[in-house]
Amino acid sequence: MAEKKKTASFNKAMRSLNSIEVYYAKMICNFSNETRLKIYRKLAALMRNRFSLMDALDMLHDGITNGGKNPSEPMAIALASWGKALQNGLPFSDALKGWAPSRERLMLSVGDVSDLESALLNLIKVTEGSTKMIRPIVGAVSYPSFLFMMAILIIYGIGAYMVPPMIDAAPSVRWVGTAATLVDISEWIRENWLVAFITFPIVMVVVYVTIGIWTGPIRAVIDNIPPWSLYKVFIGITWLLALSALVKGGVPVSTALSSLRRDSNAYLKERIDKTLAFIKNGDNLGQALMKTGLNFPDKEIIADLKIYSELDNFEEALEKLADDWLEESAYMIEQKASLLNMAALLAVAGVIAWAVFGVFEMQDQITSAMGGG
Repeated sequence: MAEKKKTASFNKAMRSLNSIEVYYAKMICNFSNETRLKIYRKLAALMRNRFSLMDALDMLHDGITNGGKNPSEPMAIALASWGKALQNGLPFSDALKGWAPSRERLMLSVGDVSDLESALLNLIKVTEGSTKMIRPIVGAVSYPSFLFMMAILIIYGIGAYMVPPMIDAAPSVRWVGTAATLVDISEWIRENWLVAFITFPIVMVVVYVTIGIWTGPIRAVIDNIPPWSLYKVFIGITWLLALSALVKGGVPVSTALSSLRRDSNAYLKERIDKTLAFIKNGDNLGQALMKTGLNFPDKEIIADLKIYSELDNFEEALEKLADDWLEESAYMIEQKASLLNMAALLAVAGVIAWAVFGVFEMQDQITSAMGGG
């Protein structure tokens, strides 16, 4: 009777909504990791206290909607949709289709046939790990980019507004040294100001667009240079956490890799494909990663995996390795970000100091020319 009541409740909630409200809720759910994580945490907590999945969904839906009074809340719509799908016989991972990324649904599919609470907790750990890595990476790239743009603006300001009046004041002066270089740059900026301003943003867009699709031997070399090296670490730790969660759930390594491949970009697919080729020839995970020659995800991780792959408790060792590398990688990226920020700050300061020195040198040469005249 209680189950029928829940079914009626979920069906009624979905019927009261229009397609725009459902579409908006799906957008919120798909684009907000925190929204999904909030639901996953609450579901896991309730299931830990021996509530069934349907009971947990019903309780959360009732709480969010204030007893059904506010059914259009995005999280409430998600819960109602999932509950309705479960009542129609779909497993939980399939109920999330259209509401969560396919990789999350893949990890939850392990829980469909075993322990859903553990699958939820593993998914939370992987998603939180990815988020933890994104913040320092964004900081490592955005601050130097901002400083670089500021340097361009400062040089443009000096070249466009300070240098021309000085040139006009002493048209017969033959500039030398830093002053001559500053005059040349000033003239170039005035003639090509659009190029100066759009080149860097274009480069950043090209890097952003190609960073996940550029493959091949040259990419393996470039992976040692920021921002590609930071991307390699991010993809590597996310991949290792997801692989660990699947293997811990009882999925064989080769099957887990094949599953992860389906939702990967070209960069990760290349690495998984080469790894799978060696695994099919009898190599363990560490040996296969080493033979690819791509040093993915990391030389030290590969060395550890060569050993751990032969252990009886490989699942536990892999999970521990992924957790430890997450902490180490987050710290390493923060350190690299600090170095990049400091280098960018010093570079910009150097450019500004050079420009100011050039202005003073122009003044000295003007004074000397006038005194000589």
